[in-house]
Amino acid sequence: MQIDGAKAVALVDYESGMLLGEAGSGMDMEVAAAGNTEVIRAKMKTAASLNLNDTIEDILISLGTAYHILRPVAKKKGLFLYLVLDRNKSNLALARRKVQDVEGALVM
Repeated sequence: MQIDGAKAVALVDYESGMLLGEAGSGMDMEVAAAGNTEVIRAKMKTAASLNLNDTIEDILISLGTAYHILRPVAKKKGLFLYLVLDRNKSNLALARRKVQDVEGALVM
């Protein structure tokens, strides 16, 4: 939540769709977590079907007023970080970098 423009953040289990932790406000994070679980699953399935032999660093969804960043946790398969940013108050490049740092520092 210390990232400029952060509105909400969550840790989500994309195998079950369950919200494991959240902070912030402005949207129903249970619904957002469940919905974005489908986005992560679809991209993982597509990457596997294409035999990309690569990893997904993050997925960016750009809305008119917000950015949504979904970042799979490399250390723990099945989890992703979900960040919602106010588009007018954030720097997307810095936010992606800070989410990467958070993901790297995450202790399981």
